[in-house]
Amino acid sequence: MSLTREQVEKVARLAELHVPPEELPALAGQIARIVDYVGQLGEVGGDEQAPPFLAGPAAVALREDVVRPSPLVRGPAAFAPEFRDGFFLVPRLGHLEDL
Repeated sequence: MSLTREQVEKVARLAELHVPPEELPALAGQIARIVDYVGQLGEVGGDEQAPPFLAGPAAVALREDVVRPSPLVRGPAAFAPEFRDGFFLVPRLGHLEDL
């Protein structure tokens, strides 16, 4: 695609560029190559979409979610300082008794 001198001057004015008159032909050639390249990009099919990349297998077999208690290695009485009737016994804090 060829551009006229007026079109190049208009583009330079819109871009607020000062282009000396002797550089206009070179600039016209550069702009023409850019416009041709954009035209080539329009020829590329853009209606197809690549499948998304997913790392790993396509499907993962999940196990059934079963809720069951997990036993402790030691019971709470084994690591508590004091434990009676299923409760932890803690010392009273004197400054909190009035609350």
